[in-house]
Amino acid sequence: MNGFSKGIRKVEVALKWDPSPAGQPPTDLDIVAATYGADEPYGAPAYVVHFDSRSPDGTIFLNRDSTDGRGFGWDEVMTLELDRLAGRYARVVVGVVIQQRPVERTFVRVLNPSVRIREGYTVLAEDDFGSVLGATAATVAEFVRDESGAWNFRPGVHGFEDDPATFTRTMGQADRP
Repeated sequence: MNGFSKGIRKVEVALKWDPSPAGQPPTDLDIVAATYGADEPYGAPAYVVHFDSRSPDGTIFLNRDSTDGRGFGWDEVMTLELDRLAGRYARVVVGVVIQQRPVERTFVRVLNPSVRIREGYTVLAEDDFGSVLGATAATVAEFVRDESGAWNFRPGVHGFEDDPATFTRTMGQADRP
């Protein structure tokens, strides 16, 4: 980035998948985001945003939620207004978790999953979870604040084999330097 860059400002993370075949239990994927403080950027998350919550300051929120993949286009969409996030936060990690009820699933058993991360009309990353087929959850993006205060995007999909509650506690430890 050059000296005039303001870094990443407002990001949309979108997730889609095809519904389960007729007669099969629904497949439910969820986008989650964990925010980490500057004092402990690889410790416990300061807070986690998911289908039943939003950030305390309203800067990270779920625009669309699906429990079965029957949406039009992108089934789940989360917005992260990084440029409004308080200076005490240094990292935000975004992940996707497969709900394990009523059937346990990994990405290999999800029909056509896809994630897209973009800022405005610029696509920063897209993935089909092909590198983590045996995982029950995956981190899909990391945003890190640099010394100037600008947010930088670190792409990469990293699989986990944890239940949803454990995943949200440990998802920020995957890319520890």
